[in-house]
Amino acid sequence: MKSDVSGPRVLLRRLREVMAERLGAQERLNKIVQHIARNMVAEVCSVYVLRSDEILELFATEGLNPESVHVASLRVGQGLVGTIAASARSLNLPEAQRHPAFTYLPETGEEVFHSFLGVPILRVGRALGVLVVQNREHRVYRDDELEALETTAMVLAELIATGELEGIANKGTSLGLNRPLQFEGVSLSDGLGLGKVILHEPRVVVTNLFNEDADKEVARLKKAVVSLQVSIDDLFQKGDVAQDGEHREVLEAYRMFANDRGWIRRMEEAVRNGLAAEAAVEKVQSDNRARMLRQPNPYLRDRLNDFDDLANRLLRELVGKPHGPVDEEIMGDFVVLARSMGAAELLDYNNGELRGLVLEEAGPTSHVVIVARALGIPVVGQLPGFVANAEPGNDIVVDGDEGIVTLRPQPDVQLAYQEKQHFREGQREKYAKLRNKPSVTVDGTQIELLMNAGLLMDLPQLAESGASGIGLFRTELQFMISATLPRPGEQEELYRNVLDSVDGKPVTFRTLDVGGDKVLPYMQLAAEENPALGWRAIRLALDRPGLLRSQIRALLKAAAGRSLRLMLPLVTEVWEIEQVRNIIRREVELQTRFGHEMPRSLELGAMLEVPSLLWQLDELMQSADFVSVGSNDLFQFTMAADRGNANLARRFSPMSKPYLRLLRDIARKADEHNTSLTLCGEIAGRPLSAMAILGVGYRSISMSPAALGPVKAMLVSLDLPRLKGVLDQVLDGEDVNIDIPKLLSSFAESNKIPY
Repeated sequence: MKSDVSGPRVLLRRLREVMAERLGAQERLNKIVQHIARNMVAEVCSVYVLRSDEILELFATEGLNPESVHVASLRVGQGLVGTIAASARSLNLPEAQRHPAFTYLPETGEEVFHSFLGVPILRVGRALGVLVVQNREHRVYRDDELEALETTAMVLAELIATGELEGIANKGTSLGLNRPLQFEGVSLSDGLGLGKVILHEPRVVVTNLFNEDADKEVARLKKAVVSLQVSIDDLFQKGDVAQDGEHREVLEAYRMFANDRGWIRRMEEAVRNGLAAEAAVEKVQSDNRARMLRQPNPYLRDRLNDFDDLANRLLRELVGKPHGPVDEEIMGDFVVLARSMGAAELLDYNNGELRGLVLEEAGPTSHVVIVARALGIPVVGQLPGFVANAEPGNDIVVDGDEGIVTLRPQPDVQLAYQEKQHFREGQREKYAKLRNKPSVTVDGTQIELLMNAGLLMDLPQLAESGASGIGLFRTELQFMISATLPRPGEQEELYRNVLDSVDGKPVTFRTLDVGGDKVLPYMQLAAEENPALGWRAIRLALDRPGLLRSQIRALLKAAAGRSLRLMLPLVTEVWEIEQVRNIIRREVELQTRFGHEMPRSLELGAMLEVPSLLWQLDELMQSADFVSVGSNDLFQFTMAADRGNANLARRFSPMSKPYLRLLRDIARKADEHNTSLTLCGEIAGRPLSAMAILGVGYRSISMSPAALGPVKAMLVSLDLPRLKGVLDQVLDGEDVNIDIPKLLSSFAESNKIPY
């Protein structure tokens, strides 16, 4: 390049002048390609923009036939331009026509040009178009020319993102930036939510692309990088990470990325080429994202989130914004999008207009999902890379029933979901009419329908749903949403408020179920390779009896003069129940000595979640006052299948023959010992699987409040002896390929049972 008329800084200065002029969209784009061609000493410069129909349309050109503008087009993946858009990678060819992907467009007149350099126009890693330069001579473009074209493409990306070019697209089409996208994830909480996108970690919008003083901008960038590195180093000084373990290794990798000289050097080069520090960070991260998303190595793809987070933190350092969720006022119905989120952070959004939650990384047992489910918020998870495709304010539909998220839905799709939502509201009205109707099957069998809860805000749903009580109150949620360990007085106040609010209906309090994957920020626990099978729940409580005694004391005082039901999570051997019973006995004696009124009655139950109890059923039914099957954990431990693993989510079914046989054996043993038995978990909250549970002998089930209406509508239409006969025949038979969900669906349809 000739230094007096060319170079990235000169080109960016020219483009800045063009961007500031009062011009129409087409005229502005024409001037931009003219300046690029002149600066790059190129005979051709062309801009292709991606439309919503996955077509790359020629929007402007210098050097090709001007009549081909808004006429010539290629599909994504077609030709050199389509290949660049599909791969988000540049092509630098001395002889374009020899490339296997080359497609000849006769209307452009490009047959006389040989060398070809094309770069994707990227924004947050998404290809919005392609920028191309060409020459007659056979040549390979230099690295500095490639860098200049990539930097220029960033300016075009911002121009496309503003929507200025929307009006000049081929008639009847719109640009790809706003094209509808549908993603299939995993349903984590049922329901349907429509609203506008809110990013939990809002991206910093870079408005100043150009710099006036490169040295000053490099100094700003270096200062921000140092500040970022110091903030990460500070994480290692915190007590909860100052130890060995997998989490420390993750932070070490995070710190390594923040100190990566290649990352820093590329940003400095972008500044030297004329970009502002913020624009340089965005450009380099957009390049990283496009490259890493297409890596065959899964480890490198997984590191993309680390780089995204680093870039976002660095941008916040540069603009002086705190790192954290959006704090501006939110108007109207909205859906929150996040890579991950804490349970307490979700409650900050709960102003009555939060309609859904989309999480890239969460699984069904994540803390935030448990809280969202309790609040009746639809959640879809396991959608890697989803957040990068969304812009704040985009329309979005979260279908928690099917695990599908639709971003920027077309009007007819949005209308269909609105009609589905209206239908659901009509269904809710129908379920409301069932609220006070007895939970009795057609044959006269009484079924106890209970609801799960964990927060005070859940309790109004007890009356609204018509539940006969709370079958599972998760006491750990109070601990999860608190920044510090709740004091005994705070625990006592919560438990008393719960009992005061239920109007005498039974409440089963599950003792603290933390540890493993439920790590509380104020508790220092050693990292574990397999937390689900680790030091958690009753295991942790018995090893740290002070925590358990404190909770039992609060529950005893809160239930003074009333009935108290306590349930122990993750019991593995029956002696654990007896050990807790001894702790309760000593605590009752102590509190009585100090003059505190004790509960009128106290029942101690156990959750059956660990398969080892299946060989202790007689002892279990004799030792526990009641038993509750925790179907979620029992299923994953029995099947050795992590419920959060997307590859296994559809492989094993809780309505499979072996699992239903297991549940039937438990129910029969409870009947034999006359022990109260309840089942709680996801399988209880869907009409079809709840039907299976009733068919194998359960007469008490606990579920989320939203599930009570559909399940009740099913059971009041159910002839239970007839269903039991069908299921017993199948479970006792030898057919290992029987499709039980299909069998139950057919049974429901033929007997006019809603499911």
